[in-house]
Amino acid sequence: MALPKRKKSKSRRDMRRSHDRAKMPDTSLCPQCHEPVLPHHICPHCGSYRGRAMIKAKEE
Repeated sequence: MALPKRKKSKSRRDMRRSHDRAKMPDTSLCPQCHEPVLPHHICPHCGSYRGRAMIKAKEE
């Protein structure tokens, strides 16, 4: 069974893991209220999806 000839340094180990971080979700702006929204989701602020009102917005 193969074994490493030398110990990997902490720097090399961490450089290999640099791409494993969590990413922020991509968002787009709602065309109605211009708030950030996840793609293909109903806007939680105004309740619209693709230009149509799907749910009634909460009155504050």
